Amino acid sequence: MSREATALERTDAPADRPVETLDVRELGPPEPLRRTLELLADTPDEAVLLQRNDRAPKFLYPKIKARGYRYDTVEDGNAIVTAIWTATETSEEGDER
Repeated sequence: MSREATALERTDAPADRPVETLDVRELGPPEPLRRTLELLADTPDEAVLLQRNDRAPKFLYPKIKARGYRYDTVEDGNAIVTAIWTATETSEEGDER
């Protein structure tokens, strides 16, 4: 099983969707926020975006929530992984921390 699949499995994100991955661990603020929002704008609604970061993206949460996305963040070895997806009727139970 791939690292992305393992991380996705540990979140509340739908596991049956295509996955886009963005690694921002090496970037300083505000680049992780900017790049994540840019990629989300280009990501199909049926996909899940997995952001790998060196910290929980606390400033990202209100921005993605305001845009109608759901999210869940988990620790994965040397990274913090946040799954971001568009809510549907079957995925309304996603965690919003």
